[in-house]
Formats: sequence, C-alpha cells, structure tokens
Amino acid sequence: MPDDSKATPRDFLAVERTFLAWIRTGLALMGLGFVLARFGIFLREFSFRQPSLPSQSFGLSLWFGTALIFLGVLVCLFSLVRYRRLLQQLQQSEAQLSRPSTLAMMAALALAILGVAMATYLISVKPVAQNISSKSQEISMAPSPEQGILRTPSKLSVDETVARLQSILQAKGVKLFTIVDHSGEAASAGLKMPNTKLLIFGNPKAGTPLMLASPSVALDLPLKILVAEDAAGKVWISYNAPDYLQARHHLPPELLPNIAVIETLAAKATE
Repeated sequence: MPDDSKATPRDFLAVERTFLAWIRTGLALMGLGFVLARFGIFLREFSFRQPSLPSQSFGLSLWFGTALIFLGVLVCLFSLVRYRRLLQQLQQSEAQLSRPSTLAMMAALALAILGVAMATYLISVKPVAQNISSKSQEISMAPSPEQGILRTPSKLSVDETVARLQSILQAKGVKLFTIVDHSGEAASAGLKMPNTKLLIFGNPKAGTPLMLASPSVALDLPLKILVAEDAAGKVWISYNAPDYLQARHHLPPELLPNIAVIETLAAKATE
C-alpha cells in the first residue's frame, strides 16, 4: 500500500509549475511597469513637440511604472524563496499545500493599492486637463496658421486696445520699451495698411533669469503683443504662446510664469 504522506514526482512538478507561473507574473508586472513609465515620457515629449497644446505634467506615470517594476522584482524574489521552502517541505513530507498563498495575497493587495492610486490620479487629472483646454480655447478664439501664435479678438479699436495695454503695463510696473506703428510707417512711405501696432515690453527681473537659463530666448525678448486690424475691420491681439517659447528655447518649467504674464495682459485687454 503506497504511503500517501510521501511526496511524489507529481507534487514536485506542481510546485515547479507554480514557481514558473509566479516568474511569469513578475515578468509581466515589470513589463507593464516599463511601458507605463515610458508612456509618461512619451506624452511629455509629445507635448513639447506640440507647442500649441497646454503643458501638463506626467511625472506620476513614471512613479507608478517604477512601482510596478519593483513589485515584479519582489514577486520573483519571494516566489524563489517560497519555491525553496516548498521543496524542503516536500522532501521532509511536511508540505502544507492547503493553506492560502501569502505571496498571492500580498501581490493582490499591492496591485489593488496601485490600481486605486492610478484611478484616483486619472480622475483628478481629467478635470484639470479640461479646464486648461477650455481656457486655451477662450484665449485663442480664432485659429492661426502660424505655429506658436495665439490670437484673441478685441472689442475695442486698435488705438483703444493699445491704450488699455499701456495702462495695464504701467499698473503692473512692466516697462514699455516702444510701440512700433507699422501702419504709420507704411503711410509715411505712401502705402496703405490696416491699423497695426506692435508693443514691445518687459521686465529685467523676469527676463534675465530666462536668458541665463537659455541665451537664445533673447531672440524673442522683450515680449511683444501685436494689435492689428484685419481687412474686415476686426481687431486682433496676437502674441507668442508661452508654451511655444518654452519648448523652442528649452526653458525650465519653473521659469514659465516669467513669460506667461503675456496671457494675462491679453485677457485683461479684451475684457
């Protein structure tokens, strides 16, 4: 009569199959984590290549991906320890295979926590993205064929809009270097041109850190706002998008507010 308490080759093979299954699980977790981490980097580079899109942060995807990779490594290591322990128990005929797997419960709990964290992150990011998108649509009321240029209509005339911008700049302590009257210069040359004026303004406290971080940004500084009347008599305010300037000159994200003030000026001038 066979001894049921003694482990059979089938028992050893079953333990080995379970071990290999855990290895596959660990590899799948590491692969998923790598894809998730790289996906965030891909989205960030894609946003840099699309200056007209609002800038967003995808840093948490890197952390979630890294956490999944570490979880996969831990699953592989703990499965190895469990496999060796089960082998010893089978050799000593002390295996207790009926009890629940601690490794499976730990992995399931860790995945559940990560899943809840990622779901919370996605839910919290979605409204922010919608708000940024709606704000971008309000600023750029009409599409512009030139890359990186935002346009917004003005209810005032060109001269009234320029006067309002001058008062806003003065109130904010921003220096107005000059106003280039393109239409006036055209008239002096005997040419006709719709009323077009360019305001050039800036603040050394804001511009100097930008040029220290990326000297090429001096090509686009001081900041400029173009107030022009089109052929139909409609007045438009045009300016370089801050995200475009940041991507063009590879400016650090923390310096973006130094040039984002132009959006506030354009918005106040059209109120």
